[in-house]
Amino acid sequence: MPNLGTIRAPPNSLPLLVVGIIGQSACIWICGMRHIQVYLTNEKKLTTNSIIVAISALRFLYKITLKKNWSLDEVIPTPQKPQKLPVVLSSEEVLHFLNCVRIRKHRVILTTCYAAGLRISEAIALTPAAIDSKRMVIRVEQGKGQKDRYTMLSPKLLEILRAWWLIERPKDWLFPGEFPGQHIGQLAVELQCQKARLISKIPKPITPHSLRHAFACHLLEQGTDVRKIQLLLGHRSLATTAKYLRMTTSKVCSTSSPLDLLPRPVSMEVKPASPHSL
Repeated sequence: MPNLGTIRAPPNSLPLLVVGIIGQSACIWICGMRHIQVYLTNEKKLTTNSIIVAISALRFLYKITLKKNWSLDEVIPTPQKPQKLPVVLSSEEVLHFLNCVRIRKHRVILTTCYAAGLRISEAIALTPAAIDSKRMVIRVEQGKGQKDRYTMLSPKLLEILRAWWLIERPKDWLFPGEFPGQHIGQLAVELQCQKARLISKIPKPITPHSLRHAFACHLLEQGTDVRKIQLLLGHRSLATTAKYLRMTTSKVCSTSSPLDLLPRPVSMEVKPASPHSL
């Protein structure tokens, strides 16, 4: 019987792994789908997201390619994806972090991500024409899901962008890259972000997307309607935006802990146990 351990594929190339499994179809029928999931989890040590990708490829194989009329949810169950909340920076931490970014261009980009709630891919692709100072909005063209949208243009951000434009005089892109006609790459900003995090000594994980999370949470804590935040972020579903309600201090900390309502504080002094009480 073929051994699943003999299948070789790059660790981040799940479709290729599935192709290797297809080539040993006897192993699939004998071992069963459960064994494949156990192999991916215990032997390959893949994350839940990677296993979901592999299972999606297997479902495509059996439903579309092999035309199997199976209840795929029962034959190839999908593991439950862990529900994790991002770590949110406070306003003071955002300010301190941005001041630790040593290159002007990257500081302006990351500041724009926070001020307007942009994804890093959206911020680096801005053009000078996208900054509408008359209407005080930023036009995001072809963001996630190939959708255009408008988001807020902060007066303070407008001052920063104007100062940046006077220094660099960008033409095609607001943040040009090393090569003519191209905007700056996402990886370059992410590297500077990690350098700034080390300089800032903030223990929380920080990525450019952390500033977008902070944008949403800080607006909620100021009392902004969640529907407005959904439009600013460009979320298709309100449920995606509503997850920030679980992270805002105005919601989580709005009720007093019962510990604070006790008539007296809990004493930290511990009396030694009496020998007769043992």
